[in-house]
Parts: sequence; structure tokens; C-alpha cells
Amino acid sequence: MSETILKLENVWKIYKMGQVEVPALRGVSVDIKKGDFVAIIGASGSGKSTMMNLIGCLDLPTKGKIFLKDKDISQLSESDLAVFRGRTIGFIFQQYNLIPAMTAFENVMLPLDFLELNDNEAVVKTRKIIETVGLSSHSHHRPNQLSGGQQQRVSIARSLVADPEIVLADEPTGALDSVTGREILELLTKLWKEEGKTIIMVTHDLNLAKYAHTIIELKDGQKVN
Repeated sequence: MSETILKLENVWKIYKMGQVEVPALRGVSVDIKKGDFVAIIGASGSGKSTMMNLIGCLDLPTKGKIFLKDKDISQLSESDLAVFRGRTIGFIFQQYNLIPAMTAFENVMLPLDFLELNDNEAVVKTRKIIETVGLSSHSHHRPNQLSGGQQQRVSIARSLVADPEIVLADEPTGALDSVTGREILELLTKLWKEEGKTIIMVTHDLNLAKYAHTIIELKDGQKVN
């Protein structure tokens, strides 16, 4: 059986609204195996976004523990967590978050600047990943010269360039038409099957969830299945 790469143990996330406490997640326990394709589904307000922020180590739980590769993330300093997260998790958002003044190539290479690779290595890695997402002929185009689907491919390449073990995709096709959306899902499936990436996708769309191997459903901040 594959090893667990991410584990949530009885995780609660409670937000304070003035005097009122609002639990967004209530006692969620989840084991995500290395090399799995997981969809986290649920209606709006079910706790999906909160869970994504916790899984992505962008936030800490109010109660309970989160282990990323056997490390308790609450025990890491903010700077250590940022480095650990940067090396382990690649993020794909519904908004592409590309820098308009930079070419596709420059946008993809950006995360490598923070990892202090030498320039030659960074260029080789960037070229390879742009090829993987099928954008070699558009690498010198700026975002406004690319279609929505092409921009999302740039965003996927950028999330993969540092070779993270986990790819966390938040509604990755939300801004795309159905044909382009399907292409993006097929690309994620290929990364899962051929590159052995652990894919975690947060979505409200049950058609997208069908691509996943494991489905986690949330309702009112609790795990249903």
C-alpha cells in the first residue's frame, strides 16, 4: 500500500465573527496516499476552501493536527513552512495569477528564482515543463496573447516547475469552457498516471470529480464518506 503523504487528524477550523464562533471544518480526518488523485467535493459553504487552505499549508487548524510527509506543520516556523510548502506542493488556481508583463516562459520560471537554482538548470527545467503542457510554440507570448486554456496551462507548468510531489488544484477549470476544461483535466490525469504526482482537486463539479481515483465529500464542514 502506498505511503500516506498528507494526513489530517480530527481537524477543526473555527472562525470568530465578533462574539460568534463559526466552525468551517468540524473534526475532519483524512489520509491522502502518495500517488493518488483525490477530488474534494461539496456544495458552496461545505468547507472545501477552508480544507484546501489547510491541505496547502496556507493556514493552520484551530484544533487537530496536519502532517505533511510525516511532519507536523504546526511545529514548523513560518519561514520553514514556506520553504517546505514551496518544495512539496504546487498550486493551480481558478484565476491564473500570471504576471502580465512577463512571457509564459518567464512566468513559469519564476518559482525557481526562489529556490536559487543556477540559470542554466532553471532554463532547462522550464523548457521541459512547458513542453509537457504542450506550449513550446507559445513560450514567448505574454498572457494577453494567450487563450484562457493556454493561460491555465502556463499556470499548471508554473506549479510543476519545482517538481512538487503534490499538485493542489482549486476549481482548475472554473473559468474555462467545457472542451478546454476537459483538456486541462486530461493533462492533470496524465501527470498523475505518467509522472506519479499526487493530485488533490477541490471542485463543486461532479463531472470533474469523475476523473479522480478517490472522492472526499464535505457537507457542513464534516466529511460525508
